[in-house]
Amino acid sequence: MSQRLGEILRTPITELHAARDRYLCVVNSVDDVHSAKPDFQAMAALPLPGVIVTAKGYAPFDFTSRYFAPAKGVTEDPVTGASHCVLVPFWSRRIGRSELSAYQASERGGRVDCELRGDRVLLGGRAILYMQGHIIVDDHDAGENA
Repeated sequence: MSQRLGEILRTPITELHAARDRYLCVVNSVDDVHSAKPDFQAMAALPLPGVIVTAKGYAPFDFTSRYFAPAKGVTEDPVTGASHCVLVPFWSRRIGRSELSAYQASERGGRVDCELRGDRVLLGGRAILYMQGHIIVDDHDAGENA
């Protein structure tokens, strides 16, 4: 499968892991992360719907990544919190620190401040507001045990 994913990403993979509903593909360098040009049609046919490609980063970033999920209608996600919940424990073990700085190298790109705290991943950084809304919770029909 590693060779197949390398062909789909059009970049060589040094390690392959499966994490939840996505593949975690480790490549040799940040340049390999940037140069990946996925075959989205082939990727959408994979058993798992998401693909993370990652490498150890260059200062000031501890690691760099990209995330693709064409099977879910997302060719490339600009900055993905769910992927960082997989990446932070992975890189934390390798780097030996619980606080990390990450860069997601999509066209828009974004820095993610990361912390592994026990079995939790805390993520921070700047965000772009894309939607606002209000939710009204009406428990009138929930009964006495609500």
